[in-house]
Amino acid sequence: MQIRRDGPDTATGPADWFTGAVYIDSVATASEPSRLQAASVHFTPGARTAWHTHPYGQTIYVVEGLGRCQRRGGPIEVIRPGDRVYFEPGEDHWHGAAPTRFMTHLAMQEVDETGSPVTWGEHVTDQEYDG
Repeated sequence: MQIRRDGPDTATGPADWFTGAVYIDSVATASEPSRLQAASVHFTPGARTAWHTHPYGQTIYVVEGLGRCQRRGGPIEVIRPGDRVYFEPGEDHWHGAAPTRFMTHLAMQEVDETGSPVTWGEHVTDQEYDG
């Protein structure tokens, strides 16, 4: 058993990966033999990820606020506290806060053989975000 009380400081989401202000708190780091990685991600109103995929899929669990998510070619979905969203492996998608609300979710995914949990794409445009 391991108990860690010295977690890293909250990180600012990189501009290459996000539009708007996003803050990330690490929850779990992949440690052999586990491949699980998890983070608590805090989105300010209107903030969102870029389009991206995960090699083994991703589950997000909304813990507060109001958000949006979309898979490429699908409708924009509204997500609320208690909602669990699973994105299939390789499914191009984005997620973030609603235009006038904060949103926090837990993001859980596995890393691939190179240690990467994600492949980032282009930013979601305002037109795509607004639907």
